[in-house]
Amino acid sequence: MARRRDLADQQRRLSAATWSVLAERGLPGLTLRAVAERAGCTTGMVLHTFADKQALLVHARELLHRRTGKRADAAQAEADTPRAALRAVLLQAASPTDTKREEARVWVGFLAAALADPVLAEQHRAYNRRFVDRVRGLVAAARPDWSPAHCAASAISLVALVEGLNALAAVDPTTYPAEAQQVAIDAALARIGEDGESGGRTKG
Repeated sequence: MARRRDLADQQRRLSAATWSVLAERGLPGLTLRAVAERAGCTTGMVLHTFADKQALLVHARELLHRRTGKRADAAQAEADTPRAALRAVLLQAASPTDTKREEARVWVGFLAAALADPVLAEQHRAYNRRFVDRVRGLVAAARPDWSPAHCAASAISLVALVEGLNALAAVDPTTYPAEAQQVAIDAALARIGEDGESGGRTKG
């Protein structure tokens, strides 16, 4: 049991160090040596957990997914209606604060790296599709009168809007501040409307 606790503690330390380095230095600065220095251990200890730089990158991308996923779970659980849950999930996925813009910059870095790395690309697609599936389910709950195809199309549009805002706000928060992001999301949600309102496509 003591050995397992030691390993678990080591993994937590390395995970915390990985995110700290990533947030401070970005993807180019995320190296095995930098993580070891931040964790206060040797590079050999890092290599005992991560076989190489790519394994470290995969872990870092997983950390980002976990952070955002936990917030989405909490936002969804606290909402009292499907529409409120949809809005809450989209707003928490946006980047209105310095901390979230930091995450957005990290996300953009991973997206760029994925263009040349098939492993990171597959990981990125899998996580993005999970987000789309979550939003699709919330759209369907908010508009049960819509067809599955229309719910899916709406989910893709909403996710594209939020991720586009994140990418733009990461480098230009002046043009895309918190208020602008919220207005854009609420405008998109207004087009969805409420169950029973005109403008939606019914199941057929």
